[in-house]
Amino acid sequence: ADEVMCIDNEALYDICFRTLKLTTPTFGDLNHLVSAVMSGITCCLRFPGQLNCDLRKLAVNLIPFPRLHFFMVGFSPLTSRGSQQYRALTVPELTQQMFDAKNMMAASDPRHGRYLTASAMFRGRM
Repeated sequence: ADEVMCIDNEALYDICFRTLKLTTPTFGDLNHLVSAVMSGITCCLRFPGQLNCDLRKLAVNLIPFPRLHFFMVGFSPLTSRGSQQYRALTVPELTQQMFDAKNMMAASDPRHGRYLTASAMFRGRM
């Protein structure tokens, strides 16, 4: 594989319980989170824009060594399936949430890691 997006069920359940306050999350709730994340990552493939790229270009820009192709994904804003409530967030708030351990799709704390590269992708009006 050229790239691996690290997503694990433990982190998804933690997001559902702690962040989204769901008492009994279903696989549908977990799949909603995964689909939102992957939709955000691949939007540059599906929609025209100034910064269009494909996943291969993303990998070339982020991966200095081919064996280090594991991406830890953070996502913001997190919403539960079917939720109609939202509030406008600023770019600094979105960025802070994106790198928060509670918003990571893999059960790890980003404050304790070492990173070679990072990328933040935003959609919509900023």
